[in-house]
Amino acid sequence: MFGYQNKVLRIDLTRKGTIMEPLNMAWAEKYIGGKGLAIKYLYEELKPGIDPLSPENKLLLMTGPLTGTPVPCSGKLAVAAKSPATGTILDCSIGGHIALKVKYAGYDAVIFEGKLSKPGYVLIQNDKIEFKDASELWGKGSHEVEGILVEKYGHEASVLSIGPAGENLVTMSCINSDYYRQAGRGGIGAVMGSKNVKAIVVIGTGGVKVDKIVDVTNRLTEILRTDTVSEDNMFIYDCGTTAFLEACNDGGILPKNNFSDTTDEDWTKYNGDVLLASKVGKRGCGSCGLGCGNFLKIGDAVCEGPEYESIAVAGPNAGISDPESIVKANQVADDMGLDTISAGDTIIYAMEMTEKGIHDFGIRFGDKEKYIEYLKLMAKREGVGADLALGVRALAAKYGGEDFAMHVKGLEYPQYEPRGSWGMSLAYAVSDRGACHMRAYAPNEEVFAASIPPYTAEGKGEMVYNLAIYNAVKFSMVICDFWPLSLERMTEIMTMITGKDWTEAEMNAVAERVINIARAFNQREGFNRKDDTMPKRLANEALKSGAAAGQKIPQEAFEDMLDQYYAVLGWSKEGMVPDTILCQL
Repeated sequence: MFGYQNKVLRIDLTRKGTIMEPLNMAWAEKYIGGKGLAIKYLYEELKPGIDPLSPENKLLLMTGPLTGTPVPCSGKLAVAAKSPATGTILDCSIGGHIALKVKYAGYDAVIFEGKLSKPGYVLIQNDKIEFKDASELWGKGSHEVEGILVEKYGHEASVLSIGPAGENLVTMSCINSDYYRQAGRGGIGAVMGSKNVKAIVVIGTGGVKVDKIVDVTNRLTEILRTDTVSEDNMFIYDCGTTAFLEACNDGGILPKNNFSDTTDEDWTKYNGDVLLASKVGKRGCGSCGLGCGNFLKIGDAVCEGPEYESIAVAGPNAGISDPESIVKANQVADDMGLDTISAGDTIIYAMEMTEKGIHDFGIRFGDKEKYIEYLKLMAKREGVGADLALGVRALAAKYGGEDFAMHVKGLEYPQYEPRGSWGMSLAYAVSDRGACHMRAYAPNEEVFAASIPPYTAEGKGEMVYNLAIYNAVKFSMVICDFWPLSLERMTEIMTMITGKDWTEAEMNAVAERVINIARAFNQREGFNRKDDTMPKRLANEALKSGAAAGQKIPQEAFEDMLDQYYAVLGWSKEGMVPDTILCQL
């Protein structure tokens, strides 16, 4: 098939050696690339029960057949490993330009194995791979490291780097690129840190072969005009995800004070209009047709974004309404290499623990200075940060507060309150990497489009299944989440680029296969229905204000939704993938 380089680069960090091998094209036909193909490789190559922070874990960078082609919004990279935060499969998506560089260097995938004997970084320059000393970079923030490496190797280089959080194996650490783009969840940065790899520098100067390139480019130009640069998508260009603040607040799903309630009377103090009044620059990822990135500067706080999740967790969910503090929190978390969602959720859990008198972490709701200070302490595992670096699940086991510990499988909750969108509680529960809004985005149907009643279990299994199917194939193609193209359009694009005639039924089969193999990986690690949970707060406490006031999710309704979802996929009542499906993966 066209679009692939048909080459995988394996890097043995322990021996400082490399192997070039063909991409498994039989797997590529079944899983496409990105999320699906990365999980297939890890499923086949990782032994069950390995320690995610041991040399036996692998760090995998996976492109897709569209990467490096004229297809808009196809510049993301899948980064995968076994998660040190949850013990599940973990795949993340990172924007910027790194995916293009990997593909132009000649590779569909790069697999890092083993561990360097001392801190270093890896330079990939087309077919030349070098191992460099990183002793002078160790301990520095991601922003400084990237600046140093780009100055050294030029702006043709793209950099993946970790901050102090990744070095210190904090299981909510992320991998950064292009300064403010992150592979953000599940502790992927700790996997990189466990291998003593501070950075990966990629310089690629090749290309990607596409059949009938002129015809393809002309057709893609038509699609760009009709699908991408449309009125429905212009809010992404204008506002990024800051636009979600008003929609979530009005819809009763903007969390406040560690998900104890929703809606915030002060939301206009930090909304999109306020934040974007301080915009000083703009950019998009490689091959982007949307350009969602906005650079803000408020006082000495500078960042790209911040995105809705980062605003909500460092704003209303922490009882903070100061826009400069919210932007600063995003800047510091990015530089330290911390997932803003998990780090923020851990801090707001500590705030509630202090206010309830269960354990004094020395921070309360609204304490904006300590919020930022605690991010630095968490990344360095210093002082109170040594405890907070453990995350919500471990803190609740150690000190209590289980009733308001907001996580699934050890991955902290994204910033969409499920009592205002019941399907979101199911989506968080069955997500392959723990609580995640990127596997099935229920608010789109239940709140924004209002096409399905939000406060009921009826039909939610099928709804979440359909949303998960859509995202599974989209992220295996490695298409940006913000391009809302149809399955029909995705099928057309895959056919154009690869030269293989794809059908919608085949694309749907790929998606089911991806969902099943991710579940099979977790099943092999001991996960089943007992792990597909929702926090106790959702069943025990009704919301007090906003559009969803009075709502809570009865446990029996949640269990009903689980049954529905399992049934649609053909899994057992315990959420197990049957042998008849496993043998086809």
